[in-house]
Amino acid sequence: MFGALALLAACGRSAADDGEGGAPGPPTGVTAAAGSATSVHVMWNAVSSTSGISAYQVYRGTTKVKDVPASEHMVDVTRLSPATAYVFTVRARDTRGRLGPRSREVRATTPAAAAADHSAPTRPLSPHGRVVGSRAVQLSWTASRDDRGVVSYDVYQGTTKIHSVGGSQTATVVTGLRPGTRYSFTVRARDAADNLSPASAPVGLTTAPGSDDGRGTAPTSFRAATHRTDGAYYLDLDWVPPRTDGVVTEYQIELDGRPATSLVWGGTAPREKASYSFYLGRDAGISHRVRIRAKLPDGTWGGFSAARTVTTGQSGSWKDRPAHSFGRSVVRLSPERVERACDGRPRGMACL
Repeated sequence: MFGALALLAACGRSAADDGEGGAPGPPTGVTAAAGSATSVHVMWNAVSSTSGISAYQVYRGTTKVKDVPASEHMVDVTRLSPATAYVFTVRARDTRGRLGPRSREVRATTPAAAAADHSAPTRPLSPHGRVVGSRAVQLSWTASRDDRGVVSYDVYQGTTKIHSVGGSQTATVVTGLRPGTRYSFTVRARDAADNLSPASAPVGLTTAPGSDDGRGTAPTSFRAATHRTDGAYYLDLDWVPPRTDGVVTEYQIELDGRPATSLVWGGTAPREKASYSFYLGRDAGISHRVRIRAKLPDGTWGGFSAARTVTTGQSGSWKDRPAHSFGRSVVRLSPERVERACDGRPRGMACL
C-alpha cells in the first residue's frame, strides 16, 4: 500500500534533505532514455542538503561511469553497445565528501545499430516557443524524418546542448533559467547511428523580468473537498501535474498558509492526473484554505496552484470518489498514526 507514495508529515523538508547534518538523500525523478545506439541520456532532480551538494555520481549497473558537477542534473552516457538493456542509478555527494544512497533504478535499451547509415535526419521544422514566467520556456517543433527512424532530439541553448528528449517527443520545457534574460534555442534530431541533423531555426525568447509567482509551472485543475469516515474528516485533492520536461515526483501541500505535507512518489508518478487525501480532524464547520506546488525536474519549486477553501461537514463532498492515486492506494493517516509511523526516524526522512 505504501510503495507508491511516501508521506513526510509536517516535517517541512523534502526526502532529499538530510535535515540533521547527515549524508544527502537519494536523487528523485531519475529518467533514462536512449539517445542513439551507443548512448543514453540520464536526468534527475537536484538534491538539497544542509551542507551543500558538490557533485553527482552516475552508475551503469554497479560501475560508476560519470561524475557530474552539482550545477548539472543530466548527462549523456556514451560508448554503450547497441541493442542492449542498461540499468542506471545516481548518487549525490555533499561538500564534506559524504555519499548519499543510490536513486531508484531506471532502465533504458539502446536501439540496434543501423548498418552503414551515413544519412542524417532532416532538420526539425517550425520551431516555436513560449515563455513560462521568469524561470522557464516551452519549446515545440515538427518531427524530423529519417530513413531508419529518429531516436532522440537534442536541445541547444546557444551552442551548448542542455537537454535531450525521445524521438517520439516534439515538445519540452526548459527550466532553471534566469529572469529577464534573452535566450536562443535550437533543436537537432539524432538517429541510431549518431547522425545529427542540421539545427532548426533558432527560437529567441526572453524570460519575464524579476521573480514571478510561477503560475506557468503550477499544478492545474486543482480541486479540493472533504469527506467523513469513521467520525473523522479528510481533505480530498485532485490536480493535473504541471507540464515539464521530466517526471514530477514531489509535491508540497500548503494548508492555511503553512506547509502541511510533502508527497514523494517512490514508484511511477502520475503524469495526467493525481489525487491525494489526508486527515483534517473530527470537528465539523472548520474552514481550511489549501493549495499545492510541485518540485520541478531541475530541483526548484514551481508556482502554487490556485487556492481552494473547504469546510468540514459542508455538503458537496466527493463521497463516491475512491481513495486512490492512479490505481494506487492513498495514504490516510490520523495524527496518532503519523506519530507512530515516524517514531524513531530522523526528521526529514520518509515516515512510511
